[in-house]
Amino acid sequence: MRKFVFAAACTCVWLASPPARIPLRAQSSAAPRFQIDPAWPKPLPEGWVIGRTGSVCIDAHDHLIVTNRRDITDEEAETSKQAPSVLIFDLAGTLVDSWGDSNTVPGTIHGCFADRENNIWLTGNGDGIVQKWTHDGKMLMQIGKRGVFDSSDGTSRGKNLNASQTQFFNPAGVVVDPGNGDVYVADGYGNRRVAVFDKTGRFLRQWGHQATKEETEAGAPAAFAQIVHCIAMGNDGLLYVCDRQGDRVQVFDKMGGFKRNIWVRTGTSALPDPRGTVWWIAFSRDPEQKFMYVMNGRNEQLHVLDRQSGQILSSFGRPGHMLGNFTHGHAVAVDSKGNLYIAETDTGRRIQKFTLVK
Repeated sequence: MRKFVFAAACTCVWLASPPARIPLRAQSSAAPRFQIDPAWPKPLPEGWVIGRTGSVCIDAHDHLIVTNRRDITDEEAETSKQAPSVLIFDLAGTLVDSWGDSNTVPGTIHGCFADRENNIWLTGNGDGIVQKWTHDGKMLMQIGKRGVFDSSDGTSRGKNLNASQTQFFNPAGVVVDPGNGDVYVADGYGNRRVAVFDKTGRFLRQWGHQATKEETEAGAPAAFAQIVHCIAMGNDGLLYVCDRQGDRVQVFDKMGGFKRNIWVRTGTSALPDPRGTVWWIAFSRDPEQKFMYVMNGRNEQLHVLDRQSGQILSSFGRPGHMLGNFTHGHAVAVDSKGNLYIAETDTGRRIQKFTLVK
């Protein structure tokens, strides 16, 4: 079988203020290379069809957790049935567990995260809640009340308040501190903040606000252009937050102290960028986390960055529906062997594996 190795690239550095739009250029030899695994995953059970994939995350045992929005088409429903909301695969691509439906998981299920105890945390960008589940699908905790939003009238149509200690407004992502269990939420589609809770669900603090155009252009700290689309914690203990339409990753300490911007200026020449470049992030598995992977749903590319410098070392992908192409490339996860898994949402509705080339 023919193998496809991916490594096209560009160069970019993080600055205190945003650089101009960066054209695509030659790759760096320092960047890892990946090849598509066309046989991953294995077929789902007979009749199962997935809808839009919200996210992909990985647990300590290298199980891939995929969130499925259960929104198959009417035509698909005539001959097939909805797959469950949460699908769990092993490294070979075999489905090993599945659970959840639209009445139990957050509305418009979006982000997921597996904590050090292998509990699975879920967010939804059509709801006001964050949930914690056991690996086999028993809900342990829910922060917020289903169908209630942090807005002026408690509905998704109200003005965002960006303030509630008990509710969210369409949260996008979540990460849990492995040290003390604190929960950091990218809140998200309706609000413009990072909200922090302890392991019991008690509110601790928050930071972030709606950016003005001037703040977006200047790269102002904790000012989010529009969607706060993802959040990840590095081995350095810092929070890396996707300011999607700001075309940057904002880096904070755990108390919300701003550290730096990592710019991904491959989108529009002016900010805010209507679609944005920074959709999801993940880190390489070496202790230093030398590389940061950024899923860019605007350009339909996966960027490999030097995490320390913010330089884009290489990129792969292009818009399309064939192997290795992306349609609404949305989220990325990394297994213990360094392989990448990329979930496509909207009309993409699939997950692809890219094997690290040794």
